[in-house]
Amino acid sequence: MDISSAGLRVLRQIAESGSFTAAAARLGYTQSAVSRQAAALERSADTTLFERRPDGVRLTPAGLTLLRHAHTVLASLAAAERELAGTAPHTGPVRLGAVPSAGAAILPAALAHLAAADPQITVTTREGTTPTLTRALRAGSLDLAVLTSRPPHRPFDGDAPRLHVETVADTDLVVAVASAGEFAGRTAVHVDELVGAAWIATPSSNSEPLLGVWPGLPGRPRVSHSARDWLTKLRLVAGGFGVTTVPSRFAPVLPPGVRLLHVDGAPPEIRRILIARLPGRPTPAITAVTQAIASAL
Repeated sequence: MDISSAGLRVLRQIAESGSFTAAAARLGYTQSAVSRQAAALERSADTTLFERRPDGVRLTPAGLTLLRHAHTVLASLAAAERELAGTAPHTGPVRLGAVPSAGAAILPAALAHLAAADPQITVTTREGTTPTLTRALRAGSLDLAVLTSRPPHRPFDGDAPRLHVETVADTDLVVAVASAGEFAGRTAVHVDELVGAAWIATPSSNSEPLLGVWPGLPGRPRVSHSARDWLTKLRLVAGGFGVTTVPSRFAPVLPPGVRLLHVDGAPPEIRRILIARLPGRPTPAITAVTQAIASAL
């Protein structure tokens, strides 16, 4: 096969973003240029690499096979570029993804621990939802990701080989309320009291659950405010404009005016914190970052 590095980068971006249009935007190409690179890859491989679907583009089994080799080729090229430039790191950079809740409650402590234990390791971070970060891991755009799952904790995707996933902690889901107001002075709330509550939630799509509303409430929840940023959500809670759900591990980083309540009258909602990466032997730097995250919990 005669495949260019540009073609492999296009393959990786399509795998991550799920569309030719998004891949073109991220690479700074036109959509027609991405389409040409994709067609050239398929001609060179003499097989179908992309499955066009109504909800986007997915790699075929052959495409996933080529993607696994693309990770190695592109990583080797990047290492060669650094070495030629005289900037080859001793341990290598680590590209870390994290869901928003982990970013707020875990990431600062983990990076502080890493800076003290292994100051030579460079970490870059990126925030995203669990589905988005899973695609980025598959595409090779991330080395490691902190994800969350809810019962029954099924695998994140059906692609092979399976991601290497390890559980680092379980945490209860609780409700964040204003310290003053309807729930002042309380440590718990009954689930029936939440049915008519004004909720502050994270925008969701068909592929992502509604975050910020207690799961299983009857009827349609009344979402008064929608925000992705956790600080925005918690500031709105402090102002008395609604309530939201958070992992109990948020307690140390709550802004003034917010308290956490356990929910009675409903089964416990456990959120599992996981670290995921591609299968295979991790680099020493990835192992060190993984250990730093575990130490922050």
